[in-house]
Amino acid sequence: MNKNWLKFAALPLLAMGIAAPALGQISKGDGCVPVDLPVDMEIILTCPILIVTGNLRTFQGEQIESIAEIEPVSGDRLENSLRSIPNFQQFRRSDARSANPTSQGVTLRGLGGNASSRALVMLDDVPQADPFGGWISWPGYDALNLASIRVRRGAGQVASGPGAVAGIIELDSKQNKYGTSGRLAYGSRNSVDAKAAMLQQLGKGSISVSGSYARGDGFIPIVKSQRGSVDRGAEYEQAGIALRAVAPLGRETEMQFNMRGFTDKRERGFEFSDNRNSGVDSSIRLVHRGDWQYSALAYVQIRDFKTRFGSVAADRNSVRLVLDQFSVPSTGLGARFEVRPSLGGDTELRVGADWRRTIGETKENFFFIGPVPQRNRNAGGRTDNLGGFIEGSFKPADNLTLSLGGRIDHWNIRKGFLQQTDLSTGVITSDTRFSDRSGWEGSGRAGIAFRASEDFKLRSAAYLGWRLPTLNELYRPFRVGAVSTAANENLSPERLRGAEFGFDYDNQGDLKISATGFWNRLDNAIANVTLPASINRQRQNLDAIESKGVELDASMRLANEWKARLSYSYVDAKVVGRGASAAVDGLRPAQIPKHNASAAIGYDDNKIRADVALRYIGSQFDDDNNSRLLNDAFTVDAAASYEFADGFRAELRSENLLNAEVQSAISSSVVIERAAPRTIWIGLSKTF
Repeated sequence: MNKNWLKFAALPLLAMGIAAPALGQISKGDGCVPVDLPVDMEIILTCPILIVTGNLRTFQGEQIESIAEIEPVSGDRLENSLRSIPNFQQFRRSDARSANPTSQGVTLRGLGGNASSRALVMLDDVPQADPFGGWISWPGYDALNLASIRVRRGAGQVASGPGAVAGIIELDSKQNKYGTSGRLAYGSRNSVDAKAAMLQQLGKGSISVSGSYARGDGFIPIVKSQRGSVDRGAEYEQAGIALRAVAPLGRETEMQFNMRGFTDKRERGFEFSDNRNSGVDSSIRLVHRGDWQYSALAYVQIRDFKTRFGSVAADRNSVRLVLDQFSVPSTGLGARFEVRPSLGGDTELRVGADWRRTIGETKENFFFIGPVPQRNRNAGGRTDNLGGFIEGSFKPADNLTLSLGGRIDHWNIRKGFLQQTDLSTGVITSDTRFSDRSGWEGSGRAGIAFRASEDFKLRSAAYLGWRLPTLNELYRPFRVGAVSTAANENLSPERLRGAEFGFDYDNQGDLKISATGFWNRLDNAIANVTLPASINRQRQNLDAIESKGVELDASMRLANEWKARLSYSYVDAKVVGRGASAAVDGLRPAQIPKHNASAAIGYDDNKIRADVALRYIGSQFDDDNNSRLLNDAFTVDAAASYEFADGFRAELRSENLLNAEVQSAISSSVVIERAAPRTIWIGLSKTF
């Protein structure tokens, strides 16, 4: 891990020391009086100093967006919970217990085909993509004490910054639901999953500590009929801790301090397939909720990643080391400021600016003779982005809302390099310094919502967005088995334009339905393109990926104790390619199914809780040439728990109850890899 991480991680702790008097200066009994606040501010204490929800008030222009919300579920991994959202897609179907971390980018609406993320994941306003590669380190979120998960689909959400060409996944920390909880579960293949969280009031502020630990012997990823003597369980061990403190600085102002760290160790089911991923994040955020609202944020992300690759013989009875990527240190730095002036009436305005820098490199040894590497590669660089935005919404009538927003960004790519050394002689065989580049990009969104009745709303939006290539895409070549993929330092930013139309029905009680039709075109889409007359590939800008489809969401309360949720998405996506990418013109992008559906039903009378979730994912291609088809899959998850004493709950849970084969990859030699088989858990939890 970067040697300077302690400096950055200590920033929130230093600030907490400065703000400690504000946290503890007034006891619970000091002069609490009733105070009137807007209905969307949640009061913790009606005292001289108040703690309210962690963010600024909801911007009314968001009611024009296609938004899905899910509740964090104890025991369910975050990436698996998100699969109930139509069009949520990772590069692989495997979760973070067996997938390679570099394959876990996330996207929405059929804009996949790339392991980097095209959807922006945010935690308390801080972007979460790996600074070097753009993938998401999912085990790092298991320790978090989350209050909500919200998915905003479509580009052009200008206040969130660039990169969200497919949408935004917003994670918000708990701030006001005080208590302590713990959970311990034991599962198939000697698996252990443990979590604990504490959120306590401290003066007029709060402090929380949460942690997680998970391990397992793992399942064998290769399907049974193709296994050899080298195949074994894909072991994993993951842990994390998160600290959060909130200090009031006045009646309408608070300072929020966040720090989290995680470590993630897993392997891919054979020797020389191990990888380690670790990180520490720190952030400080000032939030003011007066007539003029504002927020100011500064953050740092420190990451280090290492992995090894082995080449398995055709009979899968031997394996040899071919790559040791022994260190990938990276750093993400950023700051953001937003102000919402008081305009009165039904007009809202938000103005702000943000800056983000990513710095990273890969250090790796390759071309092994036995256990001894003969070559070394070192590649990396730096990117910066500085942007400003303005967004407004207006209600010319009680049943009509208009919104318009835009932003302008200046980006640069600097200090790119690729150096290779012959380790047997110490001679540098190549030392390339790439030219610096910079440019301007614009994005925006316009929308309209018409409320036909109290329960029914029509909405439509058009938008523009963009994404800068990651350092990994620009500078790091790699090899998987016999296939090598070259980097491309000349990649251009991806640019998206799209439109959508939908409706929402909500009778404020028993039934909620949302439906959206969309069309997106992602120009300059970055993909791994197979080169003519070769099995090798290069990262290239395709002409475009076009994606159109529908997404449906419905939730209903069937009775006081019963509730159900249904979701479905259909995506018709194709590649537009000319020149070097003409061979893939008209084909479906890799890793994108046409159909995706889920259904869940749950029962909860406080004493007994039970739920069943059904998921279907359609067939999808594992390669850009559409030659390797992953079969469709249907899975069933089920869980039941019983509170047998005050706060004590016993649970029984199953993942993939019917033990369906969920294919996650097919190699060029047609070796099939699967996602997790049936896993049974028994557990005990306690809340205080």
